[in-house]
Amino acid sequence: MIASVEGTVARLAPDGAVIEVGGVGVLVHCTPGTLATLRVGERARLATSLVVREESLTLYGFADDDERAVFELLQTAGGVGPRLALAMLAVHTPNALRVAVASADVKALTQVPGIGQKGAQRIIVELKNRLGTPEEAVNAALSGERPVVSPWRDQVHSGLVGLGYSARDADEAVAAVAPQADADIAAGRTPDIAALLKAALRALSVR
Repeated sequence: MIASVEGTVARLAPDGAVIEVGGVGVLVHCTPGTLATLRVGERARLATSLVVREESLTLYGFADDDERAVFELLQTAGGVGPRLALAMLAVHTPNALRVAVASADVKALTQVPGIGQKGAQRIIVELKNRLGTPEEAVNAALSGERPVVSPWRDQVHSGLVGLGYSARDADEAVAAVAPQADADIAAGRTPDIAALLKAALRALSVR
């Protein structure tokens, strides 16, 4: 298993980064939140999880070991593969997922694209007491607090700046995709950061 990679960030894309390690460019798939912490030309270290399939080897990267551990545990639930697990971490922090599972919050889990009500219920049943229940998660569940979701504007803006766009260009792109995010929020859904980032890139490309 490749537990981590460390090297210079050679390239950033909406769904991953290329890290130069010993002269080899390693493609690592990451959440928008993790990508927002990376900058082209700067060194970075990512905790990683290697997913082996008959036809491919895919490396997923995370900001820390806890995020990686949750990613791997999520996949032990039926119907949850690596891409869906990554989508869950793109919408919710590891601790927010613990709160959602501990409090049987179906609505929070269905905010993740690809998870319906039955899927959310199955995840709750299969991962109950497996993701861990830190004190802050238990307290949040008992008090009825909603899982915390990172502000979409900051994540999209940081992602664009990380891809090399100026702060001004990023501001304009964020404004362009704001109606899409507002529609999601009005419908009770958490904005899909990856989709918003792609839409922002399209907006910049047609200026």
